Amino acid sequence: MSVNKVILVGNVGKDPEVRLLDGGTSVASITLATSEKGYKTKTGVDIPEKTEWHNIVAWRGLAEIAEKYIKKGSQIFVEGKIVTRKWDKDGVAQYRTEIIAENIQLLGKKTEGYNPEASTYTGNVNKPSDAATKDDYAHSDGSESSDDLPF
Repeated sequence: MSVNKVILVGNVGKDPEVRLLDGGTSVASITLATSEKGYKTKTGVDIPEKTEWHNIVAWRGLAEIAEKYIKKGSQIFVEGKIVTRKWDKDGVAQYRTEIIAENIQLLGKKTEGYNPEASTYTGNVNKPSDAATKDDYAHSDGSESSDDLPF
């Protein structure tokens, strides 16, 4: 048995980039920052705050929620799975690790246009009709992959 589950709470680094693919499928790319507070050790050494940046990919309904309600600085909860893509660019292997969002919740204060009923959306990406296909998947750098994707 194995488990691939990620839970993140952080702040959005820039407005989501939402694209509409040829088949009408929406996909959003979201950059999310999570931070660990700095501290001072017992010996007096200052350990600075550390920020990690995560690449979040939201499909279909989640992409629509992202486009409508998520903005730079928004605090969000993301639940999903880790996927690492590999493709070839000019003979050099390229890698990108992403979180495929299965659930997004808006946190923090309410903003204009906020709808509590729409603040949580669970996209079941495991259903065959919702699963992303190799043809659906567009690389953020515009490259096309000939490698097998894990979904």
